[in-house]
Amino acid sequence: MHPDPWGTLYIVATPIGNLADMSPRAVDVLHSVEIIACEDTRHSKKLLDHYHIKSPTMTYHDHSDRQSADKILDRLDRGDSVALISDAGTPLISDPGYRLVAEARKRGLNVIPIPGSCALVSALSVSGLATDRFSFIGFLPAKSSARKSVLQARQSANETLVCYEAPHRIVETLADAVAVLGGQREAFIAREISKKFETYSRATLFELHAMVSDDSFQQRGEMVLVIAASPPSPGVITADAERILQLLVGELSPSKAASLAAKITGLDKRALYQRAIETSPPTSP
Repeated sequence: MHPDPWGTLYIVATPIGNLADMSPRAVDVLHSVEIIACEDTRHSKKLLDHYHIKSPTMTYHDHSDRQSADKILDRLDRGDSVALISDAGTPLISDPGYRLVAEARKRGLNVIPIPGSCALVSALSVSGLATDRFSFIGFLPAKSSARKSVLQARQSANETLVCYEAPHRIVETLADAVAVLGGQREAFIAREISKKFETYSRATLFELHAMVSDDSFQQRGEMVLVIAASPPSPGVITADAERILQLLVGELSPSKAASLAAKITGLDKRALYQRAIETSPPTSP
């Protein structure tokens, strides 16, 4: 293992909009490395110039030729430090770079994250939808049939769904989401996070589709779509509800335990009562 900071590949998060979101540590690392591997050197120039960063740059993305990756890996092997940045946000999150990281790991090189902005986490944190369990699926497919298939596979998932979407497809994607998941499913759109015209909209899928369809302004910029988990079927008792019910059954009668569990979980009281009866400890003769 190469000693830090020599021979280290830094995965550096950069702002997704407001340049002030750049962390001091990220700036220090970009100043100190021997080379910065950028998704697009022209795009990154504005950020680097803003912070007066003079470290040499090179282009690297997952479609780069093998020589580009080998050049970076050879420098790491020689003890140089390299920073990998994407056009915006945290590299490797629906962005290039994982093949380079995988190869660096195989060689026993240090790979260190420099945390910072990430669109999916930012959107999820302000959505008001459940954050304890979520699934990130990157960009949905461009074709409607494939997009519907992806949504259908997650139709009954008990986790919040997060995806990125291109502005020219957002209306069609919302229409497909309504068709597959139902118009009453709660959802959230974060648009242009941390930029001048950022907007946040929470409503049902049907309402979001109508809003975006009627306002071309909402069809511009970078977007994160967050969709609520599938509501549990009335007769289905989730693992969390089962745990809560069993704690209550140990202290209360089946009827009271089921009533309180229903208030806590929102599940059907009759199903919970039946389960409480089945699992209640036998009473002493």
